[in-house]
Amino acid sequence: MDNRNDIREFLVSRRARITPQQAGLPVYGSNRRVPGLRREEAALLAGVSVDYYTQLERGKLAGASEAVLDAVAKALQLDEAERSHLFDLARTANSSPRRRRRLAHKIRPGLQQVLDALTDAPAFIRNGRLDILAINRLGRALYAPQFDTPHRPVNIARFNFLDPRAHDFFPDWEAAADTSVAILRTEAGRDPYDRNLSDLIGELSTRSDDFRTRWAAHDVRLHHTGGKSFHHPAIGGLSLDFEAFALPTDPGLTLTIYTAATGTPAHDNLKLLASWAATHLSADQPHPADDPTHT
Repeated sequence: MDNRNDIREFLVSRRARITPQQAGLPVYGSNRRVPGLRREEAALLAGVSVDYYTQLERGKLAGASEAVLDAVAKALQLDEAERSHLFDLARTANSSPRRRRRLAHKIRPGLQQVLDALTDAPAFIRNGRLDILAINRLGRALYAPQFDTPHRPVNIARFNFLDPRAHDFFPDWEAAADTSVAILRTEAGRDPYDRNLSDLIGELSTRSDDFRTRWAAHDVRLHHTGGKSFHHPAIGGLSLDFEAFALPTDPGLTLTIYTAATGTPAHDNLKLLASWAATHLSADQPHPADDPTHT
């Protein structure tokens, strides 16, 4: 796969958002034809020639040194997620599908045991394309609308953009949609050879204008900690904190755990959710990882 278009669009979009004033450069006259930095200004800030920077922006990152990538990241004022994405794009430009290690995304029994041991907190394991591969009982209850479909594995992005219930389930749907696309864009930089990811992006781009617009923005994000709001169809509002942990022994997989501080309405509603799960989820309900189609 040739990722030069992704590189070009990412670098151009980052350059366009920075004004000369933000970069500490003098501005002469008011007849600027570009909203952000010119190429020669970006090259100056990165300490490279205009010709070389132009080649980088045309998508030719193969062979670019770490020092050059660092200089470009600083010149374009990239945040941590964007800098990592730039380095991922460069790694892809320097590799090939045959030389890249394919990541197994099957869930080990020990990981499911960890999930099942978390009885007071919704928790699940996902891959980089937002497939939920394993989940505990309380997580299954929280994400009940997603699992109320025959499609497996459940995919968070597909629910966000193709299921009309998503706007009710996520009170701040715009933020949830932005996050989903940013995670997928980040994953596409890491592994553009993932056929399932490419198929998902193609499906969502074809069927959702909201997705297509966000995808074109080339925004990326590190999703490690924060808060998220839900509106469960049976329980009502839940404002939960989350922590997301990469699993070093299972590359590409992320464990996400939701919690609520003791004494808060959300903590009380988690108890209600557990009671709802006890009466509405059968004890022998299969986990997503039991689906033989997971890869």
